[in-house]
Amino acid sequence: MKDGKHVVLCIDDDPDFLMAVRTIIESKGYAMVEAASAEEGLRVYKEAQPDLVIVDLMMEEVDAGTHFVKELKALGETTPIYMLSSVGDDLNRTTDYTDLGLDGVLQKPVEPKSLLGILERKLK
Repeated sequence: MKDGKHVVLCIDDDPDFLMAVRTIIESKGYAMVEAASAEEGLRVYKEAQPDLVIVDLMMEEVDAGTHFVKELKALGETTPIYMLSSVGDDLNRTTDYTDLGLDGVLQKPVEPKSLLGILERKLK
């Protein structure tokens, strides 16, 4: 928490997407920090200690998001993590996301109602 608000870290290399997600998250009183790469995401994570993480699957390299999750889990972190993917529905059907250390997979573009529902459930 920061200034009494839950903090969400969003990691994505698309600045327009980050702006859209920020609008959704901050509209309900949450705070958002962001990173444009998995490497930057780890640094921001350590600094901000967010309450929830949303990370894109593919950024500067294929599976960058998966590598980020593995590194975070190797540190013993238990923060809820949601993976963003343009193949989200297929990923849900073909992969057990809990095996990847994820709490869920979000399909791009993200539905505001869906995202806010997750935040409400996970950050009570």
